[in-house]
Amino acid sequence: MNILILGDVMGSSGRKVVKQNLKNILKEHDINFSIINGENAADDGKGITQEIAKEFFSLGIDVITSGNHIWDKEETTSFIENEKRLLRPANLVEGSPGNGYGIYNSKDKKFKIGVINLMGNVFMKKTNDVFFTAKNISKKIILKKNVDFSIIDFHGEITSEKMAMGHFFDGHSTCVVGTHTHVPTADTRILDNGTAYQTDLGMCGDYNSVIGMDKENSIKKFFKEKDAQKHFPSKGEATLSGVIVQGDKQSGLAKKITRLLLGGSLTK
Repeated sequence: MNILILGDVMGSSGRKVVKQNLKNILKEHDINFSIINGENAADDGKGITQEIAKEFFSLGIDVITSGNHIWDKEETTSFIENEKRLLRPANLVEGSPGNGYGIYNSKDKKFKIGVINLMGNVFMKKTNDVFFTAKNISKKIILKKNVDFSIIDFHGEITSEKMAMGHFFDGHSTCVVGTHTHVPTADTRILDNGTAYQTDLGMCGDYNSVIGMDKENSIKKFFKEKDAQKHFPSKGEATLSGVIVQGDKQSGLAKKITRLLLGGSLTK
C-alpha cells in the first residue's frame, strides 16, 4: 500500500508543479492513496476555492487537508459542508463547518484509510486543545479495527508539538506528518513502534522566496518600508515536496517512508 502525502501547495506556481508531475508520480510509484494540503493553493496564497479543490481531485488527489487559512475564501464555508474530501482542522471551535477527519476508500477500493487533520495551539489561531482532540479522535479512528491505514496531518508552527504528536500516535497510525512552515525537515523516519514521521513536509511552491512569498517584498515588509505591499506568492519554478509511505497490509503500520523532492531550486 503506497500513500503519497504532499505539503502545502503555495499559489499558482505550487498548483502548476503538482499538475505537471502528479500523474507520473501516481503511476511510477503505484500510489494507492494521495493527500495534499491545499490551504494556500489560491492565487494569493490564502485559502482554497471550490474550483481549485475540484482540479486537485480530477488530477488524482483523494483528500485535501488544510490549516489556519482554511476560511480565507468565504466560499469555502459553504462547499466544505458537502465536500467530505476537503478537511479542516478537527480542533477548530465546535460548530465549525465541515469535518476534521474522515474514512476514505483507496483507489482500488480494497482498503479504508482514516485521515485526521489537526492544528497546533502554539503561535497559531486559537483552537481547542489539539492533544485532547487527538486523544478523542484516536478512539474513533482505530487502526486495523475500522481502518486499514491512518494518516495525520498536523498543521503547526513549532517542532515540539509535532514531535509529541508523532510519538502519541506511534504504533497507532501509519503516518504522522507536519505541515505549515513551508520548509521540509530532514527527520524523515519510522518511529519506534512503526509509525512513519516527518516534522514538516515543506511546500509545493517556489523556494526562491520567503516561505513561498515574494522575497523582495518580504524583505521590505521586515524593514517596514513604505512601498511594501501585502504579501503575494512568488511565481518562479516550484519544487514539489512531500513523502511516499509504504504501509504494511497486515499491521497498518509503515514499512518505509521516502522523502520526495521534485523540480525547482530545492533539487538543483
